[in-house]
Amino acid sequence: MESVAHFMFGIFGNAFALLLFLSPAITFSRIIKNKSTENFSGIPYVMTLLNCLLSAWYGLPFVSPNNLLVSTINGFGTGIEIIYVLIFITLAPKKERFKIIGLLTFVLIVFLLVVVVSLFVLHHYPRKLFCGLLASIFSIIMYSSPLSIMRLVIRTKSVEFMPFFLSLFMFLCAVSFFAFGLLGRDPFVAAPNGVGTALGAMQLILYSVYRENRGTPKTEEEALEMGEANPKPPQEKQSNAS
Repeated sequence: MESVAHFMFGIFGNAFALLLFLSPAITFSRIIKNKSTENFSGIPYVMTLLNCLLSAWYGLPFVSPNNLLVSTINGFGTGIEIIYVLIFITLAPKKERFKIIGLLTFVLIVFLLVVVVSLFVLHHYPRKLFCGLLASIFSIIMYSSPLSIMRLVIRTKSVEFMPFFLSLFMFLCAVSFFAFGLLGRDPFVAAPNGVGTALGAMQLILYSVYRENRGTPKTEEEALEMGEANPKPPQEKQSNAS
C-alpha cells in the first residue's frame, strides 16, 4: 500500500510540476507582447533551471534508485526553463540581461562540475549523498527565489507581479513531492519540498491578503495571469455634459 501511495504522489507531483513549468507561459506571452520584462524577475526561472538539472540528474537510477519520476518531470522542466530564460535575456533591459546571463553561466558551470565529480570521482552512496545534498540546497534556493517578489507585494500591497497560478502550482508540486520523499524515505526529496510547501503557503496567504489590489489588467491574458477568470470590462467615462 505504501509503495502504491509513493507512486501516486510521484504522479501527482509530475502533474503539478508540469502545470508549474507551464504556468509562466501567460507571463511570457505578456512579456513578448509588450517587448518588455517590466518588473518581473528572471532569477526564479534561472534558479528553477538549475534545480531541474540537478534534480533530473539525482533521480537517475545510477545516482538514486526509485526516483525516476523525479528525473522525468525535471528533464521536461529543463527544456521549458531554457526557453523562458532565453526569452527573458532577449527582452530584459541591459543591466538585467547581463545579471541573468551571469547567473545562467554560474548555473551551467555548477551543473557541469556536479556531472564530472559524480561520474569520475564518487560512486554508490557517496555519489547519491553528493548529488542529493546539492539538489536539496538548490531546490531550497529555487523555492526561496520568489522572496524578492513577496517583499515587493508587502511593500506595494499589490500582487500584480506575483502570478497566482505560479504560486498555486508551486505549492501543490511541493506538497506532492514532500509526501513522495517521506514515503520513499528520501530526505533529499522530502526536505527541500517541505521548505517549498511552507514558502508556497506563504505566497498564497499573501495573495489572499492583497488579492483585491492586482493592478488593472489591460487584456484578458493579463487577467488570467493574475487569477481573474472573468475580468470586468473597463467602465466608460461619465460625460460632464449637463
